[in-house]
Amino acid sequence: MKAVKIADNVYWVGAIDWGERDFHNFEIIRGTTYNAYLIVDEKVTLVDVVKHKFFGEMISRVKEVVDPGKIDYVIANHVETDHSGGLADIKRIAKDAVIVCSKRGKEGISKHFNTEGWEFKVVKTGDELKLGKKTLFFLEMTMLHWPDSMATYVKEDRLLFSNDAFGQHVASEERFDEELGVEEAVKFAKIYYANILMPLGNLIKKKLKEVEELGIQIDMIAPSHGVIWRNPGKIIDEYKKWADLVSENKLVIVYDTMWHSTEKIAKTISEGAASNGVRVRLFHVRKDSWSDILTEILDAKAVAIGAPTMHNTVFPPVAGFLTYLKGLRPKNKIGVAFGSYGWGGGATKEINKVLEELKFDVLEPLQIRFRPTQEELDMAFKLGEELAEKIKAL
Repeated sequence: MKAVKIADNVYWVGAIDWGERDFHNFEIIRGTTYNAYLIVDEKVTLVDVVKHKFFGEMISRVKEVVDPGKIDYVIANHVETDHSGGLADIKRIAKDAVIVCSKRGKEGISKHFNTEGWEFKVVKTGDELKLGKKTLFFLEMTMLHWPDSMATYVKEDRLLFSNDAFGQHVASEERFDEELGVEEAVKFAKIYYANILMPLGNLIKKKLKEVEELGIQIDMIAPSHGVIWRNPGKIIDEYKKWADLVSENKLVIVYDTMWHSTEKIAKTISEGAASNGVRVRLFHVRKDSWSDILTEILDAKAVAIGAPTMHNTVFPPVAGFLTYLKGLRPKNKIGVAFGSYGWGGGATKEINKVLEELKFDVLEPLQIRFRPTQEELDMAFKLGEELAEKIKAL
């Protein structure tokens, strides 16, 4: 695949990672891209680089457009090495290139690489860099999603290089949202948001408001992963919705089971809720992707989590999922714990504790000893009905 022109004298020169399936335990079923962008002006500028092992792919695309030794600036919007891994490589080629980054970005880059002899230009929100006909405007994106993160805006093209914001983990030959399909792009953006940015909703709302107050007009968003948004209003509206915790009449049930007792409870809760007119999504933590589960939890009103008791505590696969859930901190949910046990309980207590830590509206747990009787399954069905009533009342 060749360099792709995305605006006047602006090119995508990134890399496609078709084979990646795991991103820090975030399962990515369609691979990803590491997007880098080249601006050809009086000052030649590379916006972000790529993961180290894909540097050759990136530099071959740069060479189609310009001699990489002539690069004057390398914008490092984010230290994480899927975006900065090729910095040392590009500095060996473009020896005089200045690294442009945030203050914290410089600190992080200096920890990752031997930067002796490197020239840095540290920028903050509102700073500008004139390249010739084009002007770069910098916007700090602190904690979206790292302390060093920033975005770079090309004023003349109304083009925002947003780094991780608005990204999607999807490998494709298509470079633009309408080529992949806007709704398909939104689907992958939602998975990305749910599994990386969900805890940062308040910061995202503030940053979107700041962009409006600064009068930044955006015609195109070029993120560091996935396709480029030529329909930026669509993904900005989705981000506002996700950050505002807009939810649906939906119950997500997450469980694991040893001898199928907890599974029977989970399915019966599901039947009770569905019979009362709400959507239900049922997931098994060892068979279903955690990233898919969190994507459904993002806009669900209620979550039910079930596990058998093992060694007086929660079954280990569910314990791992609870850790993942706590890190992403979903908010404004109804929650309930359920499960089965033999000679001693404990799982529902541990699950309930996590739901309370997340400040869910927590219902009384349902704990059943050994295999559930029909009477106990009736209780599970009624719990599903109760959840549905509470969901519809919100």
